Amino acid sequence: MNIYLPIAEISVNAFLLLGLGGIVGILSGMFGVGGGFLLTPLLFFIGVPPAVAVATGANQIVASSVSGVLAHLRRKSVDLKMGVVLQIGGVIGAAAGVAIFNYLKSLGQVDLFVTLCYVGFLGIVGGLMFIESVNALRKSRRGGPPKRKQRNWVHKMPLKTRFRTSQLYISVIPPIAVGCLVGVLTAVMGVGGGFIMVPAMIYVLGIPTKVVIGTSLFQIITVTGATTMMHAVTNQTVDIVLAVLLLVGGVIGAQFGSFLGSFLKAEQLRILLALIVLAVCGKLALDLLLPPSEPFSIAQTRAS
Repeated sequence: MNIYLPIAEISVNAFLLLGLGGIVGILSGMFGVGGGFLLTPLLFFIGVPPAVAVATGANQIVASSVSGVLAHLRRKSVDLKMGVVLQIGGVIGAAAGVAIFNYLKSLGQVDLFVTLCYVGFLGIVGGLMFIESVNALRKSRRGGPPKRKQRNWVHKMPLKTRFRTSQLYISVIPPIAVGCLVGVLTAVMGVGGGFIMVPAMIYVLGIPTKVVIGTSLFQIITVTGATTMMHAVTNQTVDIVLAVLLLVGGVIGAQFGSFLGSFLKAEQLRILLALIVLAVCGKLALDLLLPPSEPFSIAQTRAS
């Protein structure tokens, strides 16, 4: 059953969009990521324009994240105070990211820039996460839990506060900085930023893995919501029909993802997430390197 997307100006199978939303929702519930790193490239692949995919993808992430947070709140695995600090930095970064996105769009380079950002970030983060997770899994099998390396510079910074759920007493500056970086990525790439946020919360801030997923989803809600509003007001690139179909699939998938994630160890979850990140990176890199099947096309420009 095909349905017309008014902003994207294409017809797409409705069940395909529901399936994409469901897959992203499962990832959200399992790994604490918004899933935009997978959803946005998939929307590229089915013909949705990058500007619409970025803005609408951010909107879908809000719903799947809310669904995932509710599941983790029932398990008391969300650090609300840490989440608020991350949200403050995220909103600041999102505002800067929307300004960058609008500038690149005016130059006509936003498509290439977004794709290059995906290849670079996903390749680096996925590779590092995979290597670390494999080493941690090996250590845990040899006996004893893997030791997390503490970052002394984080504990020496000023403006310290206590995060009781995470059992930390650290400065608010690093969380705000991490949130700001994720906010920029959310606005420019249409991602929730979980593939950056989750490793940063574990290895930089030292937050326990069992608290990371729910807290990451909590901060994603505010940052992606603010990003969606900014894109809707400045670019008018949020496709409501596309968003609703993705939302329905995402909300349902997030509940299944949260349930499935409870059966896997933390190291196993990180390895699986790393493999998915690297797979998406490889697909995007191939699309950049391989010649297109139709090297010539006729584009119709709108009259101003």
